[in-house]
Amino acid sequence: MHQDARAPGGLITPVLIGGCIIILLGFSVRASFGVFQLPIAQEFGWPRAEFSLAIAIQNLAWGIGQPIFGAIAERWGDRLAIILGALMYAAGLVLSAWAVTPAQMQMLEILVGFGIAGTGFGVILAVVGRAAKPEHRSVALGIVTAAGSAGQVFGAPLAEALLAQYPWQTVFMIFAAIILCALFALPMLRAPARASKAEIEESMGAVLARAFRDPSFIMIFLGFFSCGYQLGFITAHFPAFVTEMCSAISPTGPLAAIGISSTSALGAIAISVIGMANIVGTITAGWLGNRHTKKYLLAWIYVGRTIAAAAFILLPVTPASVLIFSMVMGSLWLATVPLTSGLVAHLYGLRYMGTLYGIVFLSHQIGGFMGVWLGGRLYDIYGNYNAVWWIGVAVGAFSAVVHLPVREPRVPRAAMA
Repeated sequence: MHQDARAPGGLITPVLIGGCIIILLGFSVRASFGVFQLPIAQEFGWPRAEFSLAIAIQNLAWGIGQPIFGAIAERWGDRLAIILGALMYAAGLVLSAWAVTPAQMQMLEILVGFGIAGTGFGVILAVVGRAAKPEHRSVALGIVTAAGSAGQVFGAPLAEALLAQYPWQTVFMIFAAIILCALFALPMLRAPARASKAEIEESMGAVLARAFRDPSFIMIFLGFFSCGYQLGFITAHFPAFVTEMCSAISPTGPLAAIGISSTSALGAIAISVIGMANIVGTITAGWLGNRHTKKYLLAWIYVGRTIAAAAFILLPVTPASVLIFSMVMGSLWLATVPLTSGLVAHLYGLRYMGTLYGIVFLSHQIGGFMGVWLGGRLYDIYGNYNAVWWIGVAVGAFSAVVHLPVREPRVPRAAMA
């Protein structure tokens, strides 16, 4: 493995710090969209499915944009991809603030989705993965993913606090400014090329053809669907679900004593709790990924998610069960990301990691689209989210099984020819 002499040898590097800053700011905004579900629907009288479709389209655009921005980063540079992404993200938020019809909101979320792709995992994980030494790579990917969780800790409560003072349109403007602040971290992203000579000489087309002929790549692609479905549904609908389904919070109870006085506040805090638990979960997953077989770790994560979701729905929904579920699901929330991205890099090399992971991530975002859209659509049909939860349980079990046949050792090129 060729190593650039300029590359720092430790785990904590400027590249890692800069990547964490960009992911943190981008995901603090991304994780807050569920908080806007009720205010926007109530202002315009939209059915629940309308704003849900907007966020579903955002997820799909994010997935479609991820391999595109990965290819831009690998062809013209990481910084250009991030700058384009941040500008599109901010522009989408600003223009969305002027939307007054569902169609306007839905179309503008395409711009937001592409912006998230340019500032999200596909580009940043590839930068950090190339800059990290092999012995640090899995942990470094976990730390960057945990930064996204840290953004989730602050994003939803910040949105809830701002909505108490400003209309949602103003909050969108504030969030657009936050996204542009991510560009100040660009000088830190000077990633050396850590790729073998053979990887550098191999064309993108050859790598893609090799991956598409590999059944393991197809199984990784299919397995990532349930992660997106569950995350998309919970991020977009959990605050509204908690507001409507959770029992009332006692004004003299322990939750009120720490500032949670309503079920709407509990919904926002639940998203934050998921983020806090996931900081530990993703770093732990990255650490374990350096020491154990990644496909088995992924299978166990999906098993844990399946059990947690089934138990939550079968038991009465109370403030206590909401917080317990948030902690359990949070510990497994983005733990799949460092393992999946690390598995892609392990199997197919670092040179085109951004593009290959972007293609796998498209499956994640197709799942996100379905989770968000079905959440709103089936709610409008049945008046509850039960069917959406059980679909999530089923696809989680599927993902646990589909990862088991993945061949984890690096696939020789000769065997794939």
